Amino acid sequence: MRHRQPAICIRAIDYSETSQVLRFFTRDTGVVPLLAKGSKRPRSSTGGALDLLCEGQLVFSQPPSGAMGALIEFTETTSHMALRSDARRLNAALYMIELIGAMLAEADPHPEAFDLLHNALERLGEGDAPTGAVLAYFQWRMLRHSGLLGQLRRCAACGGDVGRGGNVYFSADQGGLLCPACEGACVEKFRLNAATLTGLATLAAAQGRARTTIKDTMGTKETLTDNQATGVNRLLDYHIAYQLGKPLKMTRHAIR
Repeated sequence: MRHRQPAICIRAIDYSETSQVLRFFTRDTGVVPLLAKGSKRPRSSTGGALDLLCEGQLVFSQPPSGAMGALIEFTETTSHMALRSDARRLNAALYMIELIGAMLAEADPHPEAFDLLHNALERLGEGDAPTGAVLAYFQWRMLRHSGLLGQLRRCAACGGDVGRGGNVYFSADQGGLLCPACEGACVEKFRLNAATLTGLATLAAAQGRARTTIKDTMGTKETLTDNQATGVNRLLDYHIAYQLGKPLKMTRHAIR
């Protein structure tokens, strides 16, 4: 069966001197692994080897047997060159596509997550992009989309108020925030400072508004401060690592 869909390259591995094995995140089919025969040849249908983050229209075949599909054609619409010129923005983008590949099963459509990634990469490519804030919102939305965000309003253990003092913790095992009365009995926990709590509240408020986009939320009016973004990114990365059973490879480069 042949498909034509918007797609973003989230992984690229050399298969031979002229071919690649690629993983694309497509809007309507989800993550698909494809063999790109001859893709590294300058006169190939792709115009040469494909790189991570390239985005465009993908034509591919997918056999019903579940075997690896084949890339037929890829027309690049953007290579996201602007964000590639800045190490911090590039590392954030690479973290995002690694998270997509780790969190989503193959051939499982997630159009909302595709739009989220597309918009986040587009925002990172803009000169005024608050990188930490964009990454924090992306992690927040992906965890929420997958149903793994957890309880961030009240104590996950007793349902009580967590307060806003210096003894608020998050437990990935318990699935959310812990109040001072409950945190002592929990071994696995992550301490939150006031900036992180404020950042979480800001993201929750933005998420609650209809038709909120990456650009709307992370624009000058809504953006997190650097301290808030740093705290939120560390917390959500910690939670993601717990859910996946291991940290993402890009954590040490993208999470300050």
